[in-house]
Amino acid sequence: MELVPLAQGFGVEVKGVSLLDVASDADAYKAVRAAFEEHSLLLFRDQNVADDIQVAYSRAFGPLELTKVASLGAGGFYSRLTNRGANGEIVPPTDRQVLVAQANALWHTDSSFKKIPALASVLTARVLPNEDGDTEFTSTRLAWERLPSDLQDRLKNSVATHSYANSRDQIHPDLANAEERRALPPVRWRLNWRNPTNDRRALYVASHAYAIDGMDDRDARQMLAQLLDEATRREFVYTHKWRTGDAVMWDNRAMLHRGRPWDYGKERTMVRTTISATDADGLNEVKPPVLH
Repeated sequence: MELVPLAQGFGVEVKGVSLLDVASDADAYKAVRAAFEEHSLLLFRDQNVADDIQVAYSRAFGPLELTKVASLGAGGFYSRLTNRGANGEIVPPTDRQVLVAQANALWHTDSSFKKIPALASVLTARVLPNEDGDTEFTSTRLAWERLPSDLQDRLKNSVATHSYANSRDQIHPDLANAEERRALPPVRWRLNWRNPTNDRRALYVASHAYAIDGMDDRDARQMLAQLLDEATRREFVYTHKWRTGDAVMWDNRAMLHRGRPWDYGKERTMVRTTISATDADGLNEVKPPVLH
């Protein structure tokens, strides 16, 4: 297996091992899992990205998350991100599916708004427009390490509140519908997540976060904005230009990402599977203290 660096300090292209290899061979899984823990972002090129292969690969890393309510693929393992409608038509720019894509252009980490957050996401390219539609990634592990030690100490036990509705409301007040708001109430997580494999911490922030325990609303939002700004400074961002057959996996404990716009009159179809975090992945590290 060969690892080719993608960005400064994080991300590698994995060569010589396929998704199917990882799903079916224990030694291949161990090697790729070690690369995942070390580099946070993995790229596999020229893959057979059939649904069953993607889910078999993803399942090797842990329990799979079910796609949330009111989404394409709800209740199953596959989140289908597309601007093609049920009858095969390209939906108009005002369609909910396009608004969801625009919301995904906010910097975020997947599933921080859920009662069980995500360890990792696997995204595969099925149909691409001719250009654009890149995905950007940045390391919140490196962002944490850039923070002054006194701010690290201050944030080590700080707790933020995350909500799916908070990010969607930034795009359109009705984008998070009543069913989603009921199913996804706000949740609280520590502002950093320690990786138990290598003992490195990462900021745990996202566009879903909007409050910090013990801070008034204005100060909390200002602090969260400053942390996001630090994590996503242009010089620390990797831009992935998709090719059909690409599979990208990232560590939601230690990465932020966002999708970039494309010509919404052209089809773009991606499929995501998401792996839930467990205590073995450091979930206890990010759980907040119980409120009394």
